[in-house]
Amino acid sequence: MKQIIFILLAVVLATANSYAQDGAVIEAEKLTHDFGTINEADGNVSYSFVVKNTGNAPLVLTRVVASCGCTTPEWTREPIAPGESGEIKVTFDPKDRPGPFAKTINVYSNGKKGSYILTIRGEVKK
Repeated sequence: MKQIIFILLAVVLATANSYAQDGAVIEAEKLTHDFGTINEADGNVSYSFVVKNTGNAPLVLTRVVASCGCTTPEWTREPIAPGESGEIKVTFDPKDRPGPFAKTINVYSNGKKGSYILTIRGEVKK
């Protein structure tokens, strides 16, 4: 219950601060990760994108959506304080997907209007 109240408070404060200040700002150290060539038989591969709040209000990652069911995102659920970092771990399942792939991950937050887009790519060998 405390966590929900904290998240709601962070969102309200971030919204209120956006009128007087810049608010939360999302940035990633890397926007694209290339897995290179992976073997289908080796199973799932994962990569963790590091996102940083370069703004002056708490950053809340509200929703993270992959472009395909073969890609699963997990992300930092707690508000990210100004100057701090969070993580978006993306796992790709290569089973029955031979050939090149490129998948996008749309990150929705109070740090950018619309989505912030991350990408994974590579090639699956049978």
